[in-house]
Amino acid sequence: MYSFSSPTKIIFGAGAIQSLASYKAKRAFLVTDGYFSKSGLAREIANLAAQDCEIFDEVQPDPSLELVARGTAQVQKFDPDVLIALGGGSVLDTAKAMGHFSGKKLPLIAIPTTSGSGSEVTDFAILTHNGVKHPLVDPALAPVTAILDSDLLKNLPKGLIADAGYDVLSHALEALVGTNATPFTHAFAKEAFLLAFGNLPASFGGDVTKREAVHAAATMSAIAFNQAGLGICHALAHTLGGRYHVPHGRLNAILLPAVVSANAPAAASKYAALARAAGLGGSADTIALRNLKNALVRLRRELRLPGTLAEAGVAPEDLRRNMDSIIQTALADPCCKTNPVVPDKVLLWQVLEEAVGHG
Repeated sequence: MYSFSSPTKIIFGAGAIQSLASYKAKRAFLVTDGYFSKSGLAREIANLAAQDCEIFDEVQPDPSLELVARGTAQVQKFDPDVLIALGGGSVLDTAKAMGHFSGKKLPLIAIPTTSGSGSEVTDFAILTHNGVKHPLVDPALAPVTAILDSDLLKNLPKGLIADAGYDVLSHALEALVGTNATPFTHAFAKEAFLLAFGNLPASFGGDVTKREAVHAAATMSAIAFNQAGLGICHALAHTLGGRYHVPHGRLNAILLPAVVSANAPAAASKYAALARAAGLGGSADTIALRNLKNALVRLRRELRLPGTLAEAGVAPEDLRRNMDSIIQTALADPCCKTNPVVPDKVLLWQVLEEAVGHG
């Protein structure tokens, strides 16, 4: 027996933020970062959303528990009737956590400005404490509304398009083979991968008309992984990101080809079917799987992402010195629970050895 649900209402397309006016909130609390505060967009959206709006613009990448605590105190003091999150995954996760810890049942409207994390439709928030990333998981964290406005994507930096876009691919591929996958999550994961894989190069190259498709793919892949689960790619990315502060999507780009090989014993047929759907060919599953892995490597290169952890600034000698600790932390990550191959030290060591590179 299967079950599937996605409680978040999605408003999609150019100019979608204008829909905020229909909420008619009295007091809104808007969570964002310094960029959108300085640009004036945060205030513009605040004025659309409510008669009275307070803006919290202190969010940084890899939000800490201390940051969330400061924001939560301001939410409790301001006492809004709605939360709004404007920004990338770190902003959305911060707003989710602030609402959760405030003790108030506040509806959250998520306005993602990057196409990667999918936090606008998930039950998750990732917080960092003492160099370790911790997932906060609760169905109540899912935003009530996600506003996907393609007008907000026109000036995305190329590096952010690449990092976030590869995050979409990793979400889709891990959801496709996750142990909780269903026919419904499979449909979302497959379409998300095909949309992102087909449109990322042009978006990265400056074609803004392709960014709406990648934006949709980010949300679709998140709908899939929110129920199908993720896997060792994300478990390792969370661990390495907390320790070495390399952007999450970049870590996924480095790890994902190696993860495909590691999971092949349990997931080869699913990977092969996706490769054929993406036009990569391969009459035999082994050939199709090889073609998929090679295509992921080519795309990584085309997006000018590092191919190894060494190229991303992680010293190989430091990684090898701390390999046992990294693997133990990754094995404790909840994402391991839904990996198609039951993870152990040998499996994670295999992935890290392929990804480490040379100093």
